[in-house]
Amino acid sequence: MRIGVVFPQTEMGGDVGRVKAYAEAVEQLGYAHILAYDHVLGADPAVHAPWVGPYDIDTTFHEPFVLFGYLAGITSIELVTGVIIVPQRQTALVAKQAAEVDLLTEGRFRLGVGIGWNAVEYQALNMSFGDRGVRSEEQIELMRRLWTERSVSFEGRHHLVEGAGLAPLPVQRPIPVWIGGASPRAYDRIGRVADGWFPMVAPGPKLDEARGIVDQAARTAGRDPESLGMEGRVNWGEGGAETVAHHAEKWRASGATHLAINTMGIGPSIDDHISALAASADALRLATA
Repeated sequence: MRIGVVFPQTEMGGDVGRVKAYAEAVEQLGYAHILAYDHVLGADPAVHAPWVGPYDIDTTFHEPFVLFGYLAGITSIELVTGVIIVPQRQTALVAKQAAEVDLLTEGRFRLGVGIGWNAVEYQALNMSFGDRGVRSEEQIELMRRLWTERSVSFEGRHHLVEGAGLAPLPVQRPIPVWIGGASPRAYDRIGRVADGWFPMVAPGPKLDEARGIVDQAARTAGRDPESLGMEGRVNWGEGGAETVAHHAEKWRASGATHLAINTMGIGPSIDDHISALAASADALRLATA
């Protein structure tokens, strides 16, 4: 099981020095990857009251593809989007940006995608919200062709490409596409088209139920369920590093191929995030010795 970290988007702020210090520390501590969440715009709660979303207009989010272009120059670990809200973005542009990150990282990149929840963001980006799930599947199909073919002609329900292609092509052809989601439709989509997935439930009955849907969808599509990667997530909190190691072992026993340690919520001090990751790294080494 490869263990990485969740980039603390909401607490990082705009200081590039903090971004650099965090990324370098993560690599020095021996983590395998950095995963970053995605939001282009935040909603103003005063305009969209009552607002119940976890993020709003004051919540900071670095743009993942630009961030990864920077991180690729200062680290040599894998970079992962977890997840890009792909239906609110232009498909060919996402494919181009992903290909560039894959080149800059020399193939150390996973493109995690999802359909999101924020209708305000979709409206501002001039993309429809109601059909986002269906469109995402066509987007994945088109992106894979753009990553592997010199010239692409494609006509779908939502896209038309006539004899066009990306140059340069990525190192990975195609780039691995992982999907996040927490509904039966998302699980079915994961089984049919994803290279891996990000469960949004902890090990236990709910994960078993979700995995059953994923595995059945994969088999129905003629795919081997065992070929799909699975990345769990453990939040830093009460109990500290010992609790992190305990839950990491649960994910390992559940068959996770990857795991991300999430320190979001600690606060704005980057030193606190790094200290928590250092303690977790020590505990995880002890737990897996």
